Amino acid sequence: MKCNTIGAIILVLVGLLVPAVLVYAGSPGGSELELGDTITVTDGMGREVEITKNPDHVICSGPGSLRLLVYLGAHDRIVAVDDMEKKTSRIAGRPYALANPQLKEYPLFGEFRGYDNPELIAALDPQPQVIFKTFGDMGYDPNELQQKTGIPVVVLNYGDLAGRREDLYSSIRLMANIVEKQARAEQVIRFFDDTIDDLKRRTADIPDSEKKTCFVGGVSFRGPHGFQSTEPVYPPLLFINAKNAAYDPEKAVSELSHADIAKEKIVEWDPEYIFVDLATIQVDKAAGAIYELAHDPAYRTLSAVEQGKVFGVLPYNLYTQNFGSILADGYFIGSVLYPDRFGDTDHVKKADEIYEFLVGEPVFGMMNDAFGGLAFERIILEE
Repeated sequence: MKCNTIGAIILVLVGLLVPAVLVYAGSPGGSELELGDTITVTDGMGREVEITKNPDHVICSGPGSLRLLVYLGAHDRIVAVDDMEKKTSRIAGRPYALANPQLKEYPLFGEFRGYDNPELIAALDPQPQVIFKTFGDMGYDPNELQQKTGIPVVVLNYGDLAGRREDLYSSIRLMANIVEKQARAEQVIRFFDDTIDDLKRRTADIPDSEKKTCFVGGVSFRGPHGFQSTEPVYPPLLFINAKNAAYDPEKAVSELSHADIAKEKIVEWDPEYIFVDLATIQVDKAAGAIYELAHDPAYRTLSAVEQGKVFGVLPYNLYTQNFGSILADGYFIGSVLYPDRFGDTDHVKKADEIYEFLVGEPVFGMMNDAFGGLAFERIILEE
């Protein structure tokens, strides 16, 4: 009887002590999680992945992955970056990187576009507890990467602000659930919706007969391009109800993607306004959109060129879509096409408001400097 009583007391004491030990051991940085706490999530490829709850250490693989983590304000958890973040270039067109120059100082874990290096990842100290990976079919296979590193890989569908907005929102929420930034995720999503709704509201009642026809040239797609490169569903034009000459109304928004348009077709369309995606200045001068518009005899005949209606806009794609720049471009283009509808906004201040909310800093000035002061300006074409 005496032995049974002593044994019971020991069991009670162990029961009290063990949780305390587990909380301490699993609580770096003040976390109250018990050691070994995990959650299972379903990622963008439908894979069930078990991961450490609220991880302290992560890496972001693939285009746009780190951008989303910055939007959530959780980029202090990264332990390494891909080589896109470490490259030194005169063209720094990624607002999240401009707002966080410290990203260049982190260790390297692989090449850009998801070409991860398992050996470099294995050597990281501290070790990442989860790898966020956009574009799961690009670069290193997520399953193989997870198997080789022993680190859970969560694939995110990057989505967009046009036909695949729900994919984007699902990914933001998935990432937020993992790093426990759910409230911030809802703020970001509401910000996107409210900003897009504002752009649409300003121009919703413009009759079709008064809508301006536009063409956006020089759009980057897996690298910089010349004038013929465009987006048939260019969100800024979509949001302000303008006519995109490259848009095919017979196709759903989700069916349309990047396109290279024949020069003859652009001349046939003869858009009233031309907007040049300034990512084009990264190519050799003679291959860039601005040079082509100034020197190609066919483009010189365009009405927009003859009338001086050519304007520079911030890059749509630089390491995939720049959502903040897309929204900022919407306000600028709206002020050009329909000044009476946007007279109460300063498009430069609006751009900085957007950047400050999303990435924490008003970086329009730095963006504009990187692109020769041509952002949100009329482009003077000189032969």
